[in-house]
Amino acid sequence: KTATKPRPTTGTLVPITVNGIIFNMIKVDGGTFTMGATSEQKNPDDDEKPTHKVTLSSYYIGETEVTQALWTAVMGNNPSKFKGDNLPVEKVSWEDCQTFIGKLNDLTGKSFRLPTEAEWEYAARGGKRNNHTQYSGGSMIDDVARYRGNSGSKTHSVKTKKPNELGLYDMSGNVWEWCQDWKGSYSSNAQTNPTGPVSGSYRVRRGGCWYYGGSNCRSSNRSDC
Repeated sequence: KTATKPRPTTGTLVPITVNGIIFNMIKVDGGTFTMGATSEQKNPDDDEKPTHKVTLSSYYIGETEVTQALWTAVMGNNPSKFKGDNLPVEKVSWEDCQTFIGKLNDLTGKSFRLPTEAEWEYAARGGKRNNHTQYSGGSMIDDVARYRGNSGSKTHSVKTKKPNELGLYDMSGNVWEWCQDWKGSYSSNAQTNPTGPVSGSYRVRRGGCWYYGGSNCRSSNRSDC
Protein backbone atom coordinates (compact mmCIF):
# COMPACT_ATOMS: atom_id res chain seq x y z
CA LYS A 1 0.00 0.00 0.00
CA THR A 2 0.98 3.63 -0.38
CA ALA A 3 0.16 6.67 1.72
CA THR A 4 0.18 10.38 0.97
CA LYS A 5 -0.60 13.66 2.72
CA PRO A 6 -4.29 14.57 3.12
CA ARG A 7 -6.06 17.18 1.01
CA PRO A 8 -8.71 19.62 2.24
CA THR A 9 -11.50 17.49 0.77
CA THR A 10 -13.74 15.79 3.32
CA GLY A 11 -14.48 12.88 0.98
CA THR A 12 -13.35 9.49 2.26
CA LEU A 13 -12.35 8.04 -1.11
CA VAL A 14 -10.25 9.70 -3.81
CA PRO A 15 -9.71 8.01 -7.20
CA ILE A 16 -6.34 8.46 -8.89
CA THR A 17 -5.63 7.62 -12.55
CA VAL A 18 -2.19 6.75 -13.89
CA ASN A 19 -1.63 5.55 -17.45
CA GLY A 20 -5.24 4.45 -17.70
CA ILE A 21 -5.33 2.55 -14.40
CA ILE A 22 -7.58 3.84 -11.61
CA PHE A 23 -6.86 3.19 -7.94
CA ASN A 24 -8.46 4.61 -4.82
CA MET A 25 -7.01 6.34 -1.79
CA ILE A 26 -9.05 6.42 1.43
CA LYS A 27 -8.78 9.17 4.02
CA VAL A 28 -7.85 8.11 7.53
CA ASP A 29 -8.85 10.75 10.07
CA GLY A 30 -6.10 11.30 12.59
CA GLY A 31 -6.43 10.33 16.22
CA THR A 32 -4.85 8.58 19.18
CA PHE A 33 -4.73 4.81 19.60
CA THR A 34 -2.95 2.13 21.59
CA MET A 35 -0.34 0.47 19.42
CA GLY A 36 0.95 -3.02 20.05
CA ALA A 37 -0.25 -6.07 21.99
CA THR A 38 -3.68 -4.89 23.14
CA SER A 39 -5.99 -7.43 24.79
CA GLU A 40 -7.69 -8.63 21.59
CA GLN A 41 -4.35 -9.49 19.98
CA LYS A 42 -4.05 -13.11 21.08
CA ASN A 43 -0.64 -14.68 21.77
CA PRO A 44 1.42 -11.61 20.86
CA ASP A 45 5.15 -11.73 20.21
CA ASP A 46 7.64 -9.90 22.41
CA ASP A 47 8.31 -7.27 19.74
CA GLU A 48 4.68 -6.10 20.03
CA LYS A 49 5.31 -4.95 23.62
CA PRO A 50 5.03 -2.67 25.44
CA THR A 51 1.79 -1.11 24.27
CA HIS A 52 2.00 2.64 23.89
CA LYS A 53 -0.16 5.58 22.91
CA VAL A 54 0.37 6.99 19.42
CA THR A 55 -1.20 10.15 18.01
CA LEU A 56 -1.35 10.53 14.24
CA SER A 57 -2.30 13.32 11.88
CA SER A 58 -4.77 12.58 9.10
CA TYR A 59 -3.49 10.85 5.95
CA TYR A 60 -4.61 8.79 2.97
CA ILE A 61 -3.87 5.12 2.37
CA GLY A 62 -4.56 2.82 -0.57
CA GLU A 63 -7.91 1.03 -0.61
CA THR A 64 -6.14 -2.16 -1.71
CA GLU A 65 -2.66 -3.55 -2.03
CA VAL A 66 -0.90 -2.31 -5.17
CA THR A 67 -2.22 -4.44 -8.01
CA GLN A 68 -0.14 -5.87 -10.81
CA ALA A 69 -2.08 -3.67 -13.24
CA LEU A 70 -1.01 -0.54 -11.37
CA TRP A 71 2.57 -1.72 -10.92
CA THR A 72 2.87 -2.47 -14.64
CA ALA A 73 1.31 0.87 -15.60
CA VAL A 74 3.95 2.67 -13.55
CA MET A 75 7.01 0.44 -13.93
CA GLY A 76 6.47 -1.21 -17.31
CA ASN A 77 7.18 -4.67 -15.87
CA ASN A 78 5.59 -7.27 -13.59
CA PRO A 79 7.89 -9.29 -11.31
CA SER A 80 5.09 -11.30 -9.69
CA LYS A 81 5.07 -15.09 -9.55
CA PHE A 82 1.29 -15.33 -9.64
CA LYS A 83 0.11 -13.34 -12.65
CA GLY A 84 -3.14 -11.39 -12.90
CA ASP A 85 -4.08 -7.73 -13.25
CA ASN A 86 -6.16 -7.69 -10.04
CA LEU A 87 -3.73 -9.76 -8.02
CA PRO A 88 -1.44 -7.86 -5.64
CA VAL A 89 2.08 -7.34 -6.91
CA GLU A 90 4.64 -9.53 -5.11
CA LYS A 91 8.32 -10.36 -5.22
CA VAL A 92 9.15 -6.67 -4.79
CA SER A 93 11.73 -5.38 -2.31
CA TRP A 94 11.48 -2.27 -0.16
CA GLU A 95 13.89 -0.60 -2.59
CA ASP A 96 11.71 -1.62 -5.55
CA CYS A 97 8.79 0.07 -3.84
CA GLN A 98 10.79 3.29 -3.45
CA THR A 99 11.47 3.26 -7.19
CA PHE A 100 7.79 2.61 -7.90
CA ILE A 101 6.71 5.47 -5.64
CA GLY A 102 9.20 7.85 -7.24
CA LYS A 103 7.84 7.08 -10.70
CA LEU A 104 4.25 7.25 -9.45
CA ASN A 105 4.93 10.71 -8.05
CA ASP A 106 6.46 11.81 -11.35
CA LEU A 107 3.45 10.54 -13.30
CA THR A 108 0.81 12.04 -11.01
CA GLY A 109 2.53 15.11 -9.56
CA LYS A 110 1.57 13.91 -6.08
CA SER A 111 3.56 12.94 -2.97
CA PHE A 112 2.97 9.26 -2.34
CA ARG A 113 5.10 7.30 0.12
CA LEU A 114 4.96 4.10 2.11
CA PRO A 115 2.94 4.37 5.33
CA THR A 116 4.80 4.45 8.59
CA GLU A 117 4.39 1.38 10.78
CA ALA A 118 2.13 3.36 13.12
CA GLU A 119 -0.01 4.61 10.24
CA TRP A 120 -0.31 1.08 8.90
CA GLU A 121 -1.47 -0.36 12.24
CA TYR A 122 -3.89 2.48 12.94
CA ALA A 123 -5.47 2.01 9.50
CA ALA A 124 -5.56 -1.77 9.89
CA ARG A 125 -7.39 -1.36 13.21
CA GLY A 126 -9.99 0.88 11.55
CA GLY A 127 -8.75 4.26 12.76
CA LYS A 128 -11.37 6.07 14.83
CA ARG A 129 -13.87 3.34 13.88
CA ASN A 130 -11.78 0.67 15.58
CA ASN A 131 -13.97 -2.25 16.74
CA HIS A 132 -11.07 -3.89 18.62
CA THR A 133 -10.94 -7.05 16.56
CA GLN A 134 -7.95 -9.35 16.28
CA TYR A 135 -7.61 -9.00 12.51
CA SER A 136 -8.25 -6.06 10.22
CA GLY A 137 -12.01 -6.02 9.75
CA GLY A 138 -13.05 -8.80 12.10
CA SER A 139 -12.17 -11.54 14.55
CA MET A 140 -12.96 -14.41 12.16
CA ILE A 141 -9.85 -14.72 10.02
CA ASP A 142 -11.52 -16.50 7.10
CA ASP A 143 -13.85 -13.53 6.64
CA VAL A 144 -11.09 -10.98 6.13
CA ALA A 145 -7.80 -12.64 5.16
CA ARG A 146 -6.05 -14.93 2.68
CA TYR A 147 -3.53 -16.98 4.63
CA ARG A 148 -2.06 -20.46 4.63
CA GLY A 149 -5.31 -22.01 5.87
CA ASN A 150 -7.48 -20.82 2.99
CA SER A 151 -5.28 -19.46 0.18
CA GLY A 152 -4.79 -22.64 -1.81
CA SER A 153 -1.07 -21.77 -1.86
CA LYS A 154 -1.46 -18.65 -4.00
CA THR A 155 -2.40 -14.98 -3.89
CA HIS A 156 -5.93 -13.85 -4.69
CA SER A 157 -7.51 -10.82 -6.36
CA VAL A 158 -7.84 -7.79 -4.13
CA LYS A 159 -11.28 -6.92 -2.69
CA THR A 160 -12.43 -10.54 -2.46
CA LYS A 161 -12.55 -10.59 1.36
CA LYS A 162 -14.46 -8.36 3.77
CA PRO A 163 -13.04 -4.82 4.17
CA ASN A 164 -12.34 -3.24 7.52
CA GLU A 165 -14.19 -0.35 9.13
CA LEU A 166 -12.48 2.19 6.85
CA GLY A 167 -13.19 0.26 3.66
CA LEU A 168 -9.63 -1.06 3.37
CA TYR A 169 -9.09 -4.54 1.94
CA ASP A 170 -6.43 -7.19 2.61
CA MET A 171 -4.74 -5.40 5.47
CA SER A 172 -4.68 -8.90 6.92
CA GLY A 173 -3.26 -11.57 4.63
CA ASN A 174 -2.78 -11.97 0.86
CA VAL A 175 0.70 -10.39 0.63
CA TRP A 176 3.04 -8.75 3.15
CA GLU A 177 2.93 -4.95 3.04
CA TRP A 178 6.05 -2.81 3.35
CA CYS A 179 6.18 0.11 5.76
CA GLN A 180 8.60 3.02 5.58
CA ASP A 181 10.25 2.35 8.95
CA TRP A 182 13.33 0.50 10.02
CA LYS A 183 12.42 -2.27 12.49
CA GLY A 184 13.06 -1.28 16.10
CA SER A 185 11.97 -2.02 19.67
CA TYR A 186 8.88 -0.42 21.17
CA SER A 187 8.93 2.08 24.03
CA SER A 188 6.13 2.69 26.52
CA ASN A 189 6.39 6.44 25.89
CA ALA A 190 3.55 8.20 24.08
CA GLN A 191 4.50 9.35 20.59
CA THR A 192 3.19 11.68 17.91
CA ASN A 193 3.60 10.79 14.23
CA PRO A 194 6.48 8.35 14.90
CA THR A 195 8.69 7.34 12.00
CA GLY A 196 10.71 4.56 13.64
CA PRO A 197 14.46 4.34 14.23
CA VAL A 198 16.80 6.52 12.18
CA SER A 199 18.70 3.43 11.01
CA GLY A 200 18.56 -0.33 11.24
CA SER A 201 19.19 -3.66 9.58
CA TYR A 202 15.69 -4.54 8.38
CA ARG A 203 12.58 -2.75 7.15
CA VAL A 204 9.16 -3.41 8.65
CA ARG A 205 6.53 -5.42 6.83
CA ARG A 206 3.02 -6.00 8.10
CA GLY A 207 -0.18 -7.99 7.63
CA GLY A 208 0.85 -11.57 6.91
CA CYS A 209 0.37 -13.31 3.58
CA TRP A 210 -1.03 -16.28 1.68
CA TYR A 211 1.93 -18.48 2.66
CA TYR A 212 2.05 -17.80 6.40
CA GLY A 213 -0.19 -18.89 9.28
CA GLY A 214 -3.00 -16.87 10.76
CA SER A 215 -0.97 -15.46 13.66
CA ASN A 216 0.88 -13.22 11.20
CA CYS A 217 -2.41 -11.64 10.13
CA ARG A 218 -3.10 -10.02 13.50
CA SER A 219 -3.20 -6.23 13.32
CA SER A 220 -0.37 -5.80 15.84
CA ASN A 221 1.90 -8.52 14.41
CA ARG A 222 5.30 -7.27 13.23
CA SER A 223 7.74 -8.73 10.74
CA ASP A 224 10.82 -7.53 8.93
CA CYS A 225 12.91 -8.36 5.92
